[in-house]
Amino acid sequence: MMRALWTGASGMTSQQTNLDTISNNFANINTAGYKKEETQFSSLLYQKIQTKTTDAQGNPKPVVAQVGSGVRTNGIVSIFKQGPLNETQNDWDFAIEGNGFFMIQDADGETAYTRNGSFQLAIGSDGLTLATADGCRVLDTKGKPITFANGTDASKIKVDEFGNFMYPDNNDVLQKLDMQIGLAQFNNTSGLEKAGQSLYYATEASGEARLEADDTNLKASKVHSGYLEGSNVDTANEIVNLIVAQRAYEMNSKTITAADEMLQQANNLRG
Repeated sequence: MMRALWTGASGMTSQQTNLDTISNNFANINTAGYKKEETQFSSLLYQKIQTKTTDAQGNPKPVVAQVGSGVRTNGIVSIFKQGPLNETQNDWDFAIEGNGFFMIQDADGETAYTRNGSFQLAIGSDGLTLATADGCRVLDTKGKPITFANGTDASKIKVDEFGNFMYPDNNDVLQKLDMQIGLAQFNNTSGLEKAGQSLYYATEASGEARLEADDTNLKASKVHSGYLEGSNVDTANEIVNLIVAQRAYEMNSKTITAADEMLQQANNLRG
């Protein structure tokens, strides 16, 4: 019965983590480029109730008497399924169709990655710089900030589906600039370290970033100007997951109550 108490407690703790994950999905249902998260579980160690594996005649038993000791949270993984492309009519909003990530230079100078393409043009002494709403600069295929020289008319800048920037010449004919939005992919996207502001960081588990511009083995992503990738959270599925988590938490709490009542009855026994 003491084992039942700890087993039920482990189930309640795991379902609380599951509920936290589902709540985070709901909270980011309107966050551009957000990828839903799922909680994964694994069973804890099993204990042998009977050490002998043979019967009275010495014949081996077909089964082993073991009882589980509960559950634990094995991991929380992001599901990098393509989200819907929503038109915004903002020229500096970009959505990725494919497996790529935008490369961002964070406040510490480190390279981060994101699927949130809600960018702005920041005005500085060296010209116009493409940046996130938090001021982090967007990087090109060479790992350098995307900056347009002073005097550039921002309304005339265009971007094709491969992330190439184009600007009209004196005859108003669009010419491709030596500048392209940097996109990276990873061998294991589930291994990326999640940070705030919709940013991810590469880890040993994710592997090093593979630049689409340099790696011909990768399927190139498409960049859609004037669109944002919506969250891939499915509201109906999350509501179902919420109900399942609630019921699982309730059942685990009932096992603790039942074990407590059985212990109470055993303590009240008189010889």
